[in-house]
Amino acid sequence: MHGRLSDNAKLLAEVVGGSKALSRSQQAVCVPFPYLGQARDILRETPIAWGAQNLSHHAAGAHTGEVSGGMLRDLGCAYVIVGHSERRALYGEDSATVALKYKAAVDVGLVPILCVGETLAQREAGDTESVVDAQLAAVTARFGAQALAAGVIAYEPVWAIGTGKTAAPEQAQAVHAHIRARVAGGAGVAAEQVKILYGGSVKASNAAQLFAMPDIDGGLIGGASLIGSEFVAICRAADQ
Repeated sequence: MHGRLSDNAKLLAEVVGGSKALSRSQQAVCVPFPYLGQARDILRETPIAWGAQNLSHHAAGAHTGEVSGGMLRDLGCAYVIVGHSERRALYGEDSATVALKYKAAVDVGLVPILCVGETLAQREAGDTESVVDAQLAAVTARFGAQALAAGVIAYEPVWAIGTGKTAAPEQAQAVHAHIRARVAGGAGVAAEQVKILYGGSVKASNAAQLFAMPDIDGGLIGGASLIGSEFVAICRAADQ
């Protein structure tokens, strides 16, 4: 929950300027609901896509305060984040609800960015893979394994979000490889097509090492995205 109109304009201008030299990577920014119109106005003539940080699993109706996927599409959104660890931990969103949001996004032509990941206690208990499997299964059990081909998966170890801690590249790669294998088990060729991002205190200083791993296709950037030069440097690392 960051941003003001003037701050956003400065930040997005930095990102747009820095992205002009990029040729191989794709960039998107997911902003709070009130600033989607501003993001659209600044970015619509650029290669940078925009999206939202959440949506309702309802398509329409008497759900005061909620925002539907159709509304996001009206504002030109291409992406929406679903199941972010803060939504799960702070607002009680369980994996069943996340799955419904995933489907709601797909139904209106949005690309959902499905966040999965374990807490520190779960990692220390050796439960990382089973936790991630259950979060993925909430989508595939209801909508089929091929449903994952319509979205992006973001592995975000909860213990590495906003803490300054980062999974070692090899640790992150191991989980990414596991996720890709799980997708391959149900969706076959889609496993190679699905983008799997790493989100856990990615910074300019560690981005290149993370992105060099074979199953890490990019990053879901948190705090570092609030600093234009830092975000652009991460994008440059992804562009190599």
